[in-house]
Amino acid sequence: MNILIAEDEQGIRELVELHLSKEGYNVFQAEDGIRALTIFQNENIDLVMLDVMMPGIDGFKVLKKIRENSEVPVIFLTARVEDTDKILGFGLGADDYIVKPFSPIELIARVQALLRRTYKYINSISKNIIINGEIKLDKESCSICKNDIKLELNAKEYKILELFMDNVGKIHTKKQIYESVWGEPYFGDDNTIMVHISHIRDKIEDNPKEPKYLKTIRGIGYKLEKF
Repeated sequence: MNILIAEDEQGIRELVELHLSKEGYNVFQAEDGIRALTIFQNENIDLVMLDVMMPGIDGFKVLKKIRENSEVPVIFLTARVEDTDKILGFGLGADDYIVKPFSPIELIARVQALLRRTYKYINSISKNIIINGEIKLDKESCSICKNDIKLELNAKEYKILELFMDNVGKIHTKKQIYESVWGEPYFGDDNTIMVHISHIRDKIEDNPKEPKYLKTIRGIGYKLEKF
């Protein structure tokens, strides 16, 4: 993971990089707020460590700029211990505060805990959300949107589309669809599948008669095209 350390004292920057590098992290150094924002905008940064008092742009202003379009975890490094500073930092979106002088062992522990907590949560969300082109399926809320507009599907339509979203590009026979969604043996009830597929197309396709997403594979079944 990439970590950005923005601190005007070179000795502290190098000490932090030394210990983080030993743990396998890739570290970017910035001596002021302007340089910090430049690095953040040009690199894929996973965590930011900010000194509060820096020349050019202070840590609070850097954090405010970062939070305009990113929820990357941020730790403040500061010699200031006033409650008002902490309240301001947390109010702007800081995730943790470490007061100088600090123990490198404590620093590493806090970095690891914050990264673990943050990206475990993100991974948990990503497993529940599937996006294919304009279509987004949220398993947690059992909802499907197209261009961020919620689609009204009944339970069977949702389950069929969930099956396809879980297996984008894979061809499913009518038998596979029926037994997966209805949970019963398939006895050649083609009409039930065709009606549900037609209803799904009415809701997800711009032109249901010329479907872009849910394609018929003649003599075999259906598949959801990958976008």
